[in-house]
Amino acid sequence: MSRRILVIEDEEKLRRVVQLQLQSSGYEVEQAATAEEGLAAAERADLVLTDLRLPGMSGLDFLEKTHAARPGLPVVMMTAFGSVETAVEAMKKGAADFLVKPFSLDHLTAVVAKALEMQALREENKRLKEELGGRYQLDSIVGRSGPMQDVFAMVLRAAPTRATVLLAGESGVGKDMIARAIHYHSPRKDKPFVKINCTAIPENLMESELFGYEKGAFTGANMAKPGKFELADTGTVFLDEIGDVPLAIQVKLLRILQEREFERLGSNKTRHIDVRVVAATNVDLRRALEEGTFREDLYYRLNVLPINIPALRERREDIPYLADHFIRKHAGELGTAELEMTQEATEKLMAYHWPGNVRELENVVERSLVLATGGRLEAADIRLDMAPRSRAAAGGGDGTLFLPDGMTLDQYEETIIREAMRRAQGNKSQAARLLGLTRNALRYRLGQMGMETGGENDT
Repeated sequence: MSRRILVIEDEEKLRRVVQLQLQSSGYEVEQAATAEEGLAAAERADLVLTDLRLPGMSGLDFLEKTHAARPGLPVVMMTAFGSVETAVEAMKKGAADFLVKPFSLDHLTAVVAKALEMQALREENKRLKEELGGRYQLDSIVGRSGPMQDVFAMVLRAAPTRATVLLAGESGVGKDMIARAIHYHSPRKDKPFVKINCTAIPENLMESELFGYEKGAFTGANMAKPGKFELADTGTVFLDEIGDVPLAIQVKLLRILQEREFERLGSNKTRHIDVRVVAATNVDLRRALEEGTFREDLYYRLNVLPINIPALRERREDIPYLADHFIRKHAGELGTAELEMTQEATEKLMAYHWPGNVRELENVVERSLVLATGGRLEAADIRLDMAPRSRAAAGGGDGTLFLPDGMTLDQYEETIIREAMRRAQGNKSQAARLLGLTRNALRYRLGQMGMETGGENDT
């Protein structure tokens, strides 16, 4: 579909030349000799090319009236050399560009094409932003169970405020989605949302990444750079895996939360920012307090509005709805049919314990869609990452831990952890290595089990 250009020019010969040039470039062109004539025609145009000096209403007045009616309509001003300053003023008021007479026809075409391209990019950016915001509306997040409805209620209560929120839950439960939902339901929804993955930033780079640095602050700092908190000014910062932040950085985070101020690395200048902080953790921060790896004052600053996100196994009634959502999502991305899931396949998903939570469920659904051979998703198409099982007793002679038949999942997990802790003689770091877990993940599981593990070997 060709784009429609409105040309407003009181000089008939120039108006005709511009019309012929634009038509030869594939545009539809409508003409007007005055701004008054052009106001009505502007409703049908994709771009307006208008002279700055016109009989009656000026080009500037036309610009103001048109932008009041159609704020996104690009307007290009044509002006004589002596009125360039006025044209620049028009740019400040919203004109897309200006042409100085006399101009070449090639230059005319280039300016029009650029203005239309920029308008298309702005519209696409607006569409994507609206689509992204819609994705994090609560009715777009799958969760019909009672526990998730409680989470949604807390989100709606927390979002309008600037209070700090602490999200707690196992890895893969959807803390990122909930953090973004808080942002998109808040008055800051049109402002930046900056996610900081605290585990992904090396400790020696964390201060400069979070708070920025000045030129010459360290070797290789050839120019000043703002940190992530500065980039999020007036918006929201999401601190993911806050439990892994080193103590030295915790002090600076506390200052951000208390005083809303900081200094860049290598600078004595105090900078003030307005950010809303949402933090997330998959470890028990209270246990970290006892171990001295997390500051008590920072914990209480973060824990203003705590929201606990349940594990998938604690809201099994959501599994069929989540699976259906992921089938629709990945069928579109993979270019495959939206396969119907059989009752047996659904029951297989419901019976699984989902240690990886929603993230694991999505991976399983995507894998099943790729590997399915029939017109429906059968139980055989559901490929789960099942834990190895054996008739042997727990604690084989080769060092491998096994699960006896007849045990529940919780019993299985607790048996393995207790056996690892016994072999490690209470040393959590060593036990974590035996289990293939991080020390923080083991601490979290021990806390859930209520195991007392403090003492000299607690390293």
